[in-house]
Amino acid sequence: MTAVDYRSFAEDWERRATIRTRPRRLLENDDRLIYPLCRQPLVLSATFLEHCPQYRDFVLAQSFYKFINDVVIFETEIVGKTARNIAKSHFSLPFPLACRVDAMTVVVDEDYHALVALDFLQQTVEMTGIQPLDLPGQIELSHALPAAQAMAPAHLRDAVELNGVAIAENTVTHDVAAFSKDDSVKPSIRGLMADHLFDEGRHAQFWTQLVRLYWQAASTADRDSIAVTLPTFLAHYLTNDLQKGFDLHLIEHLDVSADVRHALQGEVAALDFPITRQHPLLGNIMGFLHQSGVLHTPSVALALSDYLPEPGRPA
Repeated sequence: MTAVDYRSFAEDWERRATIRTRPRRLLENDDRLIYPLCRQPLVLSATFLEHCPQYRDFVLAQSFYKFINDVVIFETEIVGKTARNIAKSHFSLPFPLACRVDAMTVVVDEDYHALVALDFLQQTVEMTGIQPLDLPGQIELSHALPAAQAMAPAHLRDAVELNGVAIAENTVTHDVAAFSKDDSVKPSIRGLMADHLFDEGRHAQFWTQLVRLYWQAASTADRDSIAVTLPTFLAHYLTNDLQKGFDLHLIEHLDVSADVRHALQGEVAALDFPITRQHPLLGNIMGFLHQSGVLHTPSVALALSDYLPEPGRPA
């Protein structure tokens, strides 16, 4: 694998990375929200609004804690791990030195994002007095990667990991962007998300370039083997089962009657986001697969045919 088509962002990182350019952000003690209402349907449900709106800030704080916990898992246990293995040549796929240097900047960025997230968690606990409930030990990607890797031959498991991490890094950018633009949220938290987005845009390009490098060098047989894993990866990655589980756990900690609790649980259980071509994140995923060249492979297009735009309809 050569770096002929690889553009390093090391100089850009030196000039612009948030770890080098941003001061510590402090949480404001104002009337704005800790977490966007639109990201937590529980507080917008008919039962909640009628019977227990006084618990809104508690639910939003716990949702923010889960978001931070998810960020820390994503950044340090998954993306940082993969980037560190690439940087230290512990990955089965050999990448040029320029890629390995950039991979180490990703490691630094992701650890810094985790540090800032934990700092905000601590600031929020101190300001609100609301202690975090037990937080999940895994995120969707924690299940999606091993499920996809189990379908691939041993020599392709790192390639499947690379592809899955790249998909995730190209979708998290969209998610963080929406959060950073919500004016109902405290400015420091929006600033936190904007900082994160600033780095993640660079990371998304990095992972896209690495997948493109690998895909250009991969054999047809290896490409076809990886194609088979993609629907399984997406089914685990795009599910909302873990969020539902957290919300049901959260409802158990509300001081409400058994009837209200049962109604809230029913409303949460009814929330469903089918993994179809209309799923809000699939546009970003297909865009990444197109830019990296993966989607140009016939076996990939066939494997993902249920998620591609219908003939005659725009993407």
